[in-house]
Amino acid sequence: MRKFNITVNGKSYEVEVDEVTEGSSSTYQAPAAPASAPKAAPAPKKAAPVKKAPTIVSGGETVTSPMPGTVLDVKIKEGDTVKKDDVLFILEAMKMQNEIRASKGGTVAQVVVTKGTSVNTGDTLAVLK
Repeated sequence: MRKFNITVNGKSYEVEVDEVTEGSSSTYQAPAAPASAPKAAPAPKKAAPVKKAPTIVSGGETVTSPMPGTVLDVKIKEGDTVKKDDVLFILEAMKMQNEIRASKGGTVAQVVVTKGTSVNTGDTLAVLK
């Protein structure tokens, strides 16, 4: 029996290895598996419904996400009047809460996202007219 130290993925292990020489045989026989009744095949999983992307109202200024994240709060609703620099959304990105503000004043024509929605950079959050 010989001992070796090996490292796998940065973790060190001490192992013992039997040395096999010519003429000697060392075999290992795994224990027999207990007999059991065959299991029924699992039911196939239904595909998750595909969410349709909302149709974005044209003719207005879009408010887009400056970074990927999750919408924590929606501060506006359709029909609201907003002024420049009003907070429209709270977006969590990299464990920080970011305020998404209006770049100009106007009326909210459409709110595209809801609380809890995951967004990517450039995704439309709302449309202002």
